[in-house]
Amino acid sequence: MAARAFISGLSGPALTADERAFLREARPWGLILFKRNIEDKAQVARLVQDSLAAIGIADTPVLVDQEGGRVQRLGPPHWPAYPAGAAYGELYQRDRPKGLRAAWLGARLIAADLKALGIDVDCLPLADLPVRGADRVIGDRAYGETPDQVAALAAAAAEGLLDGGVLPVLKHIPGHGRANADSHLSLPVVRASKAELEATDFAAFLPLKGLPLGMTAHVVFTAFDPVLPVTTSATMIREVIRGFIGFDGFLMGDDVSMGALSGSIGERSRASQAAGCDLVLHCNGKLDEMRDVAAEAPELVGEPARRANVALARRREPSPIDLAAARREFAGLMETRIA
Repeated sequence: MAARAFISGLSGPALTADERAFLREARPWGLILFKRNIEDKAQVARLVQDSLAAIGIADTPVLVDQEGGRVQRLGPPHWPAYPAGAAYGELYQRDRPKGLRAAWLGARLIAADLKALGIDVDCLPLADLPVRGADRVIGDRAYGETPDQVAALAAAAAEGLLDGGVLPVLKHIPGHGRANADSHLSLPVVRASKAELEATDFAAFLPLKGLPLGMTAHVVFTAFDPVLPVTTSATMIREVIRGFIGFDGFLMGDDVSMGALSGSIGERSRASQAAGCDLVLHCNGKLDEMRDVAAEAPELVGEPARRANVALARRREPSPIDLAAARREFAGLMETRIA
């Protein structure tokens, strides 16, 4: 029985009877967890196990946003706090090899935290390129302000996750750093020229086009499509993501319940799939909306199924690591950033 083309959130720290029945019937391709789903290690592991058992499809991935800084769903006292992307950028500018090592090591440690819970996909790395005057929704989450630095650190973080048995999700394709609004709340509009975007924002994603999973930005780029955000723009997905950048991985839209998108949840789901997203991401855990998304989600077949299978095949057994020694090394690297 094939999975269907959406990722579902959950309402709380334990699976409800209604959610269990929904997961069994709807068969989402994956699950995503948020802070409302997380209390302690035993509870998260139990929630993951119960949810996967309800879905009943082998290899169902479980996702989380664990970047560090402002965006980490698992944190103290049960898990370590990790720095925001900008911290790696600062170290990179002082000492490039140490910066790359720290980005790899931070992601490798995050992967160890996640794998212990049954979580095997992290919505990291960002290749967003912030600019002066943009909304702070990206801000210090970014690895730097130049395409080369951002791409290098993002690649190191992605490899750290893969070495830890966790799949990375490249976001927010083709760039959210220039956005003039927080897409959680409203629709950003970017008016930069095609030439400027290709030389900066889009350029940061080019070296990362081989990553297995990607997430779109809810941003309008008027040089390509004056009306529709990337997630629902066939032009942006065809010409920029699949075209200029050359990304051939499994592509999800950012959360379909965010304020940047308009229309009903069902209409948003249909529009993103019609534009070329391989599946719909729905995060808020509201069961009525989850049902609307599921109603619009076909079974994964054809090219989306191929890309999904290629992505899942990139999962591998974690490489050997002495976690205690790795954490000491990581702490030492972060200290050199401010020494």
